[in-house]
Amino acid sequence: MIAHPLKCKLPKTQTTGARAFPEIELVIVEIVTADGLVGWGECLGRTGSVAYAAIVEKLLAPLLIGRDSADIAALHGEMRRVLSGRSGGMLLEAIAGVDIALWDIAGKRMGVPVHRLLGGLSRPRVAAYASSINWTDDAGAAEETRAALALGFRTIKVKIGKPVARAKARIAQLAALVGDKAQLFVDANWAYTPEEAAEIAQCLHDNGYAWFEEPIVPEDIDGYRRLRALGICPLAAGESDFTVWQARELIAERLVDLIQPDVARSGGITETRRIAELAFAHHVGYAPHVGWSGAICVAASLHLASAMPAFRIFECMVFDNPLRDEITTAPVGDRRSLVDGTLEVPQGPGLGVEVDRKALAKFRAS
Repeated sequence: MIAHPLKCKLPKTQTTGARAFPEIELVIVEIVTADGLVGWGECLGRTGSVAYAAIVEKLLAPLLIGRDSADIAALHGEMRRVLSGRSGGMLLEAIAGVDIALWDIAGKRMGVPVHRLLGGLSRPRVAAYASSINWTDDAGAAEETRAALALGFRTIKVKIGKPVARAKARIAQLAALVGDKAQLFVDANWAYTPEEAAEIAQCLHDNGYAWFEEPIVPEDIDGYRRLRALGICPLAAGESDFTVWQARELIAERLVDLIQPDVARSGGITETRRIAELAFAHHVGYAPHVGWSGAICVAASLHLASAMPAFRIFECMVFDNPLRDEITTAPVGDRRSLVDGTLEVPQGPGLGVEVDRKALAKFRAS
């Protein structure tokens, strides 16, 4: 098992209400079986990718060497038992990369795409939204919104932050710009207190926005209960959850309308599938989080979107990202491939993508 820590400078800094991201990091996991099959996975590691790679190679790899790659659930459980406390953090993100690679191998061994292995609906295309309009000046936000409309997106996510007055002005500005050409929603990246979030929710309702993503810190379940009780605006969250147990309260109490686990954080395909299936049982929608991830995360997320019955809409990033655009020999989930508001799901065996080893070397983090 090899972990490839990667790092690149983004062509354009991405800005949320929390911080700016001029560069990103992640880890690509490569597993080679005794009979020569190669599986690829990805860990969400926005910073410190070399540390994530060490977890994969020094902590997790020894547990898997000599084991049957088809025993995905058993291996997932053994990797989780490395923890002595509550599941989360870098270890779960590292496990995610290993788990995705095992699913890739399983699909290749059987000659079918991962979405078929998941026993799901095997949608050939999935509805997608444009992500994201940066928390930038008014002119920049307007330019990015027009570009998303020009690509054919019918749903667009807008980043907002503090101060509240500026966020409310941005909400009104883009609602007026878009009109009836697309549906808008916002992502606050935990920017607000519950009281501030309630004020923003009313503004979103007044301007016809579809939902409000991560209004408050993910640990504040009582805050989500308070916002839900107001009934002002649909809520979305879940990208910060590592396990189905962490997502359980949001789903079981229906505190959100959409749950948004990230497959490269939430334990890989194995655990993310559990979250999506729990959402289906409670009539909560599933909308995969992708964010500033690479091509392997995008591919795995597309397979889950294809298979899960609770799926609603897919996050398609609309900025250039070398770790997404150059890591595979052919693009996956690319904004320029949008057709009638939908993206194609890979149909080849496993994840259905081929990694470019030259790109791995080009972006390797030291």
